[in-house]
Amino acid sequence: MEQLDQIIALLAITMGVGWASGINLYATLLMLGIMANTGHMTLPANLEILADPLVMSAAGLMYMVEFTADKIPGIDTGWDSIHSFIRIPAGAVLAATVIGDASPAIELAAAIVGGGLAAATHATKAGGRILVNTSPEPFSNWFLSLGEDVAVFMGLWAAIQHPWVFLVLLATFLILLIWLLPKIWSGIKGIFRTIARFFSHRPAGSTQPVAPLIDKKGDGL
Repeated sequence: MEQLDQIIALLAITMGVGWASGINLYATLLMLGIMANTGHMTLPANLEILADPLVMSAAGLMYMVEFTADKIPGIDTGWDSIHSFIRIPAGAVLAATVIGDASPAIELAAAIVGGGLAAATHATKAGGRILVNTSPEPFSNWFLSLGEDVAVFMGLWAAIQHPWVFLVLLATFLILLIWLLPKIWSGIKGIFRTIARFFSHRPAGSTQPVAPLIDKKGDGL
């Protein structure tokens, strides 16, 4: 039973760091450093550097930058676009590193799962932001951003302190994701179709070519 609990705990934190990295990588790094320094978790040897004050300061600084960028409609979408190339690989690396000294096959499997979860959560976040940004008021954007931050901190805490609970919640999240992603994608396509129709029409005030006036005999006046 104790061995099973250890496997579940390792599985939960491996999947947890991948899931959280796709939402907010810097919050994930900061949370791991805080948990290690407060004695709530023991980082694998390869991740002990996350508890270094300098690394935590850098993660905290970048978290504050992302915290601000996430609250500004339009800027958040640009930020998410750039981080498509950062969050997903980082989630894969963190998940593989959590495993520690294991066989290459296990590390690769962890990287695939971590990267896949990071990609799923990142796609959900980025796609949801595009839809929310069509709203003229900024409050929904702020609430969504704050909810994402809370989800990262509470999710990682649950993965470390209550791995069974986290895995059940993660399974529920993945089921919801399967239902939600097609709807988000359909909404995004609808937005782009609307934009395409808007730009396909000649703007008001543009000059249209004028046909020459002709008389009844066909000669120009």
